[in-house]
Amino acid sequence: MQSSVWLVASCALILCASRLIDGARGQRQCSELDYYYEYTECDSTGSRWRVAIPQSPGACTGLPEPVRGTECTFSCKAGEFLEMSAQECTQCAAGSYSLGSGIRFDQWDSMPAGFSSLATSLENGPHGADRIACNSSSWVPQGNYLESNRDECTVSLIYAVHLKKQGFVSFEYQYLDNNLLFEFFIQNDQCQEMDQFADAKWLKLTNHGEWATHTVNLKSGTNILYWRTGGVLMGTKVVKPVLLKNIQIEGVAYTSECFPCKPGMFSRAPGSSMCEPCPRDTYSGHGASSCTPCNTTSQYAAEASAVCKDRPPCSKKDYFQIHTACDHEGKTQVIYKWIEPKICLEGVPGAETFPPSGEREPCPPCNPGFYNNDMATCSPCPPGTFSDGMKPCKQCPAGTEPTLGYEFKWWNILPANMKTSCFNVGNSKCDSMNGWEMAGDHIQSGAGSSDNDYLILNIHIPGFKLPTSVSSRSGTEFGRITFEFETLCTADCELYFMMDVNRKSTTVVESWERTKARQSYMHIMTKNASVSYTWAFQRTNQPSDVRHYVNDVARIYSISVSNAVDGVSSGCRACALSTQPSSSTCVPCPPGHYIDTHTSQCTECPRNTRLVSHTSPGPEACRPCGPGSRSDKDHSLCYSDCHFTHTSGNVTLTFDFSLLGSVGTLMNGPSFTSKGTKYFHQFNISLCGGQEQLAVCTDNVTDLSITDTQTEKGEGANSVKSFICQSTVIPASGRGFHTALSSQSINLANTFLGATVENTLDGIRARPELYPWTSKKVPDINFYYRSLEATSSCESGRSAVVTLRCDPEKSTKGELAVPSQCPAATCDGCTFHFLWESSGACPTCTEKDYHQIEGVCKGGHQDLLYVWTEPKLCMGGVTLPEKKTLPCEGMELWVRLGAGLGAFTAVLLVSLTCYFWKKNKRLEYKYSRLVMSANKECEMPGADSCAVMEGENEGDMEDEIVYTKPSLLGKLKAIASKGNGEKYENVQLNSSHSKALVWS
Repeated sequence: MQSSVWLVASCALILCASRLIDGARGQRQCSELDYYYEYTECDSTGSRWRVAIPQSPGACTGLPEPVRGTECTFSCKAGEFLEMSAQECTQCAAGSYSLGSGIRFDQWDSMPAGFSSLATSLENGPHGADRIACNSSSWVPQGNYLESNRDECTVSLIYAVHLKKQGFVSFEYQYLDNNLLFEFFIQNDQCQEMDQFADAKWLKLTNHGEWATHTVNLKSGTNILYWRTGGVLMGTKVVKPVLLKNIQIEGVAYTSECFPCKPGMFSRAPGSSMCEPCPRDTYSGHGASSCTPCNTTSQYAAEASAVCKDRPPCSKKDYFQIHTACDHEGKTQVIYKWIEPKICLEGVPGAETFPPSGEREPCPPCNPGFYNNDMATCSPCPPGTFSDGMKPCKQCPAGTEPTLGYEFKWWNILPANMKTSCFNVGNSKCDSMNGWEMAGDHIQSGAGSSDNDYLILNIHIPGFKLPTSVSSRSGTEFGRITFEFETLCTADCELYFMMDVNRKSTTVVESWERTKARQSYMHIMTKNASVSYTWAFQRTNQPSDVRHYVNDVARIYSISVSNAVDGVSSGCRACALSTQPSSSTCVPCPPGHYIDTHTSQCTECPRNTRLVSHTSPGPEACRPCGPGSRSDKDHSLCYSDCHFTHTSGNVTLTFDFSLLGSVGTLMNGPSFTSKGTKYFHQFNISLCGGQEQLAVCTDNVTDLSITDTQTEKGEGANSVKSFICQSTVIPASGRGFHTALSSQSINLANTFLGATVENTLDGIRARPELYPWTSKKVPDINFYYRSLEATSSCESGRSAVVTLRCDPEKSTKGELAVPSQCPAATCDGCTFHFLWESSGACPTCTEKDYHQIEGVCKGGHQDLLYVWTEPKLCMGGVTLPEKKTLPCEGMELWVRLGAGLGAFTAVLLVSLTCYFWKKNKRLEYKYSRLVMSANKECEMPGADSCAVMEGENEGDMEDEIVYTKPSLLGKLKAIASKGNGEKYENVQLNSSHSKALVWS
C-alpha cells in the first residue's frame, strides 16, 4: 500500500516539474525567427501599422510592439523588396529577382502555393443515375509549364490575389484543339464575375508550337483568377491539352522577399528584375548567380538546363542531307550535316560513321513555271510566259493567257515563299534546320530536338487572281490547294494541315493520325484573301525531351496552288477575245458565261445550268442542274425554288414548299459521350433559295476578333455558310459555364444536286427504311445535297438527304427529325439523313381533291355541298366552291312517272309467268298418262280400253278433233311430246269402232 502511494506521489512530482519547465520555456524572449511582419489594412487617412505575427502563437513572449507603417501608396521598384524590419526597399541578392510591385510564377515542378485545381463532376448517362469521378482530372505541373486535363471534366485552375492598386495579369499559353473550351475570367470576393471585354473571356487558338500572351487588367481589392477548361470528346482522337506558363501579376504594393531563380536560370548582379537562361552546355541549380559549364567531351546541356546529360553514340538520326544549288554542268552535290546542336559522340563503340559529302548527282528539273537557262538556278518565267520546268519559257498563243499559281514537285532547295521551322513544346523555337528537309522528289519532316516537337512547313499566298475571262464571275471558288503526302509512324504521330486567313487565327482544316498511305488532299478557297497554309508534324503527343521516334516521318511529294496572285505560269488557258477586229486582248466574260473555244467569245450557259470555273473552257463547263432545281441568274449554283411537280400515270401532283420557311433548325438529343458529357447537335437546313438564303452556323467561343456584322454574314474562320451545316451545342447546366456554347461548326452540304421521289441520285441513297410510312397516296420528296470538301474519313465529301413528307396533322412549318437508328443524323459519318414532316409538304389542292354532296329536296329546292375528300392530303391551291341551291319539281314528276311504269311492267310479267306455268302443268299431266299407257303389256284392248275413263271430264277431250291435216294445236302437242324422244300423233278415226284409237 505504501509503495503504491509513493509511486503516485512520484508521478505527480514529475508532472509538476515538467509543467514548471514548460512554463519557463513559454516565457522566453522571441527572436526574429519566431515572428514575421505584416501591415494592417489602410484606414480612412491612408495610414497603416506594422505588426509582428508569431510563427507559433504562445511559443515565446516579447513580440515587438506595433509601429506606424509606410504610406499605403508606398511601393518598391523592380529588383527590390521591402525589408520589413527597417521598412525600406532593399535590392535582391544575386541569384534572385523581384518585380517590385508584382509576382511571377515561372517554375512548375510542383503546384505553387496559393494555386488550386478544382474539377467538376459530370452527369453520366441520359438519366444522370451515375457520376463520373473527376478527382484525378487536374492541371498537372510539367516543369516549365502547366498542362490541363485531356478528358471531358471541367477543371479550373484558381488563384486569389489582393491588390493594393490597379494592375494586370499576364500569362503565356498554348491552345491548339477546339475540342477543348478554354476560358479565363475573374471574380471578386463575393464570387461575382468581374466586368471584362468579351475577347478577354474566351481565348483564341494558337499556332502549333507557338506561345501566345494574354493580358487582362485587374482592379484593386480581391481578385480570384480562373483558368477553366472543358469540352466534348465524341471520338477516340487524342485531345491536345492547354499549356500554361509564366503567370505574372502586377498591382501588389510590395513583395517582402525576392524569388530565387529556378534551375537552369541565373541572375549575376544584385537588384535583378528577372533571371537569364543558362547558355548551351552549361547548367545551374536553384537560386544560382552563375552557370556551371558541362564537360563537353562527354556531356551536353540544352539552353536553360538544370543538369548535364551524357552524350550518346552518333546514329543516323543525328545527321541529314541537303542538296546544293545546281552548277553550270547541271549537277548538284549531296551534303551531309549534323543536326544542331550536335549532342552525339563519334568514334565510340556503336557510333555511326558520318558519310562523306560531295557526291554529285544530276539536278532535278525545275518546277513548272520556272526555267533554268544558265544551268545553275531555277528562275520564274517572265510575266506572260510559261514553262513546264524542263523547257525554256514561251509566250502563250493568241486567244490564251497564262495561268497563275504554284506547282512544286521537285525539292532541291526550299522555294522562296516557303519557310520551315521547329517549335519545342516546353521551351521555345528550336533550330530551323530541324524542321523539314529537301529530299529530291519529296520534302520530309526533320529530326527535331525531341519527339514532341512541332515540325512546321509554311507557304504564304498574298491573295488570289482569277483568269481574266472569269474574273467577273460571282462563283464561290477563288483558288484551290492540292498536295500529295504520306506518313510512316510507329508512335502516335499526327500531321496537321492548317490555314490562317488574313492573319487572324490559325485553324486546323484536316489532320491525319499514325501511318497513312500515299494520298492526295484538296482544299477550296472560297474568299479572296491573304492566306497562310501550314503543315505541322508531331511524332508523339506525350511529353518528351529525347528522340526515340526519329524514323517516324511525314513526306509531301507535291504542292499545287491555283490562281495565286504572285504565282508563276506553268501553262496557258483559253480566254475570250475582244470583239474588235483583229484584237488579241483577253476580256472578262460576264457572270454565267463560258468561253467558246471555236469563236473565242463569251457565251452564256444554257438555262438551268451552273458554271464550274475550274474546268476547261467550252460548253462542258456548264453543268446541268439536277431534277427539281434551277440555276441563279449568274449560273453560280443550283437551288430549289420551292416548287416541285410529280407525275404518275395520269395524276400530276404540284408542291409548294415555301410554307416550310427559309431555314429549318433541328437540335437533336441530348446525346452523351462515353464519359457522360451531355451535348446536342444543332442542324440548320436551307431548303429553298440561292446564295442569300443559305444557312449559317457560327462558333460563339472562338475567333472573337470577328465583328457581329461578319458573324451574321457567316464570315470568319469558325463560321460556316452552306445549304446544311452542323454545330455542337454544350448546355450551360452542369458544365460551370454561364451560357450554352456552340462550337465545332462544319459544312455538310454546299451543293444542291436535285429533288426527286426516287431513292437514289448521283450515288447517294435516301434509305426510306429509316422512316417507316404506311400511306402511299402522296410520295416522299427527297432533296439531295453534297459537300465538295473531302475529309480523312469521307474521300468523296459529305452528303445529305432531306426527305419531305406530307402530314396534314402537322403545322405548315412542320417538324424535323433524324432516324432513331442514327441519333446523330448519320450512320456512317458521311451521309446525313433528315425527315421533314409538314402539312406544307403536301401537294397543292385541285378539283380532284373534293367531291359533291346532294341534299334532300325540301319545298321544291335542293342544296349542293362540296367537301374535301378525306383524308385531306393537299394544301393551298383551289378552294372549295360555295354551296348551291337548285329547284327540284321536274325531278319529282319524272320520278312518279318512272315508278308507275315500273309497277305496270312488274304486274304484266307476273301475269304472263303464271299463265305459262299453268299451261305447262297441263301438258305435263297428259304426257304422263300417255307414258303410263304405253308401258303396259300388249293385250287386245277391250272395246272401251281407249275410251274416256269413268270420271274423266268431257273437257279433257277437247283436243279430240278429226283432222285431215295436223292443226296448229296438234303441232304444239307434237313439239311438246318430243322431249321424251317419241314421235306420235293422236288422231280420231271415222270407223265402225268409233271409240278406238289408232297408233301410227
